[in-house]
Amino acid sequence: MNDISVEELKARMEEGDAPILIDVREPDEHEQFNIGGQNLPLGGIVNWSERLEFSPDSEVVVYCRSGNRSAMAKSYLTSRGFTAVRNLVGGMVAWSRL
Repeated sequence: MNDISVEELKARMEEGDAPILIDVREPDEHEQFNIGGQNLPLGGIVNWSERLEFSPDSEVVVYCRSGNRSAMAKSYLTSRGFTAVRNLVGGMVAWSRL
């Protein structure tokens, strides 16, 4: 599935049409600034991906600081059968520039 821009995600959130959000940054990064996603650090993806409580076809947006870690998370989740995973392009750096 195609990645998502910060502009598109913000508009969808404002319309009440937000996908599932997963923040793959470390807890201290999440505490400093977040957009409401569930904090599931990339380092533990093997463990937490086995316990996700949504269907594999649910739309999910993964994000991190700049988009690199979340791109890895997207790739991993896609390889595990999740079909609607999108990476937030530019991550929280791009979000903070809105």
